[in-house]
Amino acid sequence: MDTNAAVAATAEINASQKTKLSWIRRLSQTGMLFVIGEFSFYGIFRCPFAIPYVSCANCPVVQCPGRWMVYPFWIVLGISTVLFGRAFCGWACPGGLISGILSNLSTTGKKIKRKIDGKLHLLKYLALTTGLFIWLQMSNPRWAIPIRTGEFWGSVGLTFEHANNYWFIRTFSVLIFILLGGIAGNLWCRYFCPTGGAFEALRKVGLFQFRKSTNCNHCGLCAKVCEMNTEPGSYNCTNCGDCKNICSSDAIYFGRPKGKEK
Repeated sequence: MDTNAAVAATAEINASQKTKLSWIRRLSQTGMLFVIGEFSFYGIFRCPFAIPYVSCANCPVVQCPGRWMVYPFWIVLGISTVLFGRAFCGWACPGGLISGILSNLSTTGKKIKRKIDGKLHLLKYLALTTGLFIWLQMSNPRWAIPIRTGEFWGSVGLTFEHANNYWFIRTFSVLIFILLGGIAGNLWCRYFCPTGGAFEALRKVGLFQFRKSTNCNHCGLCAKVCEMNTEPGSYNCTNCGDCKNICSSDAIYFGRPKGKEK
């Protein structure tokens, strides 16, 4: 299949061609939504710190599950990264689930030229560097009044009422970038997520990942079907596996490297 024929063939790709693995991944994401979804929600809407999910042991918001979950969460995440690279983004992250659903509404996100996409994805490293500076150098200041107790939605409302401008900028920036994923698919995950930037920096550490063999004929179908507009082993790959059965030359496999790869 030549490049032109491959591009034309992508017009025929639809939901009915999703692999069984894709649906298993959605079930995994949904399951993890129930496990860490509340933790994720608190981090966005009630965490008083500039950088959420890292100072939970000192947080005065006593209802937040992060007070007991934070250390097991980061330990499991570290193990996952060593084993499977950035798979957390594609298989477990609640934000990744929402971004993935919104990306299905996008008509432009997967049409961004790879040359431009390759530069924009570097913004994640800027977000990561900024986050690390605020956390480690500035001691992760509190940008919101720590509402300790009370009815859940009422406490969320009080947080918005009494937070300072920096907290508003942080919170609304995250929400806006996630929602804009409905226009440019997975905008937050691809370009702005600082955690994604950390995973990206460690991308090649993962022992077991989806990879391309020398059978690859560069048809581009994998990037076309991918929510992240990427290819196995390339930047922004979350090891989701959606491209596995789309490959026209059976060049995509999961596991350790097998000799020379593309």
